[in-house]
Amino acid sequence: MEVLQRTANRGSISTGLYEIDNSVKMEDANNESLNIGNGNSGQRRTFTVSMWVKRTELGYNRIWGAGVSGNDVMAAYFKDTDDIVFYDYGSSAYRFNYKTNRLFRDTSAFYHLVFAVDTEQGTEANRVRLYVNGVEETSFATQTEPSQNADTNWNSTGNKDIGSTIGENPQFSGYVSEVYFIDDQQLAPTNFGKFDDDTGIWIPKKFSGTFGSKDAFLNFNSSGSMGADSSGNSNNFNLVNITAADQATDTPTNNFAVGNPLNVTPAGIFTQGATRWVSVNGTGMNGAWNLATIAMPAGKWHCEVKCIANDSYFQWGISPTHPNDNFSTRLMYRSDGNIYNAGAGGNTTGHASYTNGDIIGMSYDASANTVIFSKNGTAVVTKTAIANDEPYFFGGTGLSSGTYTGDFNFGGYANYAISSAATDANGYGTFEYAPPSGYLALCTKNLAETGG
Repeated sequence: MEVLQRTANRGSISTGLYEIDNSVKMEDANNESLNIGNGNSGQRRTFTVSMWVKRTELGYNRIWGAGVSGNDVMAAYFKDTDDIVFYDYGSSAYRFNYKTNRLFRDTSAFYHLVFAVDTEQGTEANRVRLYVNGVEETSFATQTEPSQNADTNWNSTGNKDIGSTIGENPQFSGYVSEVYFIDDQQLAPTNFGKFDDDTGIWIPKKFSGTFGSKDAFLNFNSSGSMGADSSGNSNNFNLVNITAADQATDTPTNNFAVGNPLNVTPAGIFTQGATRWVSVNGTGMNGAWNLATIAMPAGKWHCEVKCIANDSYFQWGISPTHPNDNFSTRLMYRSDGNIYNAGAGGNTTGHASYTNGDIIGMSYDASANTVIFSKNGTAVVTKTAIANDEPYFFGGTGLSSGTYTGDFNFGGYANYAISSAATDANGYGTFEYAPPSGYLALCTKNLAETGG
């Protein structure tokens, strides 16, 4: 079982027979979203929206919405305090408004969210229902129930949006997978997922409901048509700044490591699906560092990082926690060719340097506690790290006051173009250069196989 920075009842473990192949990477900074016209027709009281989302930036993240403007809008989003808000607003008042007490700060895995509404229900508490990973949310800091038979912004004028709420900012940053927009049905989460018999973890399953003519299902399996509706209705969504390059294989049934915004200094930020790390100029050697979301207590693991902007003090490797606070445990390959290592052989110099455009490979063997460092597919050196009670993470840091930018690639999504599309021996991950023999992409399917 994987060791993660945070734990949750999540659907990221490779159990069950149903597989999800793709997700779409979305980024607020790129103004990326999908939308479809509401059609200004049809009933406006009953619907279900189901989707899997993996957050890569905390704070405000708009999940989906419907309507025409901020004065007539239905919106679901993570608030700046990381709770979930779901409301419908029109005629200068809230038709309903919910804000959870629970916070959702897990950036290591996918959440399954179901928003199920039927304002015709006689029981007030059943009219708006929110489920997270198969469990209904019942504790709310704000709870304004809709009146019976209230019309909402569902099927009103304007659009239905994914990753946005009618053009309002900030938009969603992360991965979105397996999206259902179901009209005229208030469905339970068991139509979309189930609790695994062995682990008790909520996992996806094949949709057990029926599609009506207004319904849509987006699985993002066609890179050339990311907004394609797979329900059979051809209710295709329009793409806003989303291209084939935004297709990812990071999904609820095979969750890949990414950079962890919960384990990065304020001097550095992650963007682009938590694969691009940027430090802030002037931070100094203890100001900017980053680590991945999944640790490596066992097994053989591989990732790449492309150097985008650096000076001679950019470095990547492994560390149990803060790379600059753990000089005694980290093992780092610096861009000037120096290796910083407290293990066998200590610090060494004279290795191949790297610069902007170079791709550095890091291949970690947890049993031998060694790392193979490579440059553009050619091995540079193998180093042994110091024995450590804590598991190691892939990570990086800048050691001067310069500005550094690097693009991680753990195999599920890369922010740079890949020409060779090499995979590991199990067929997982997409890399520019093939991992060394026996080394695997850091994802839950491989973790389940290796016991990492």
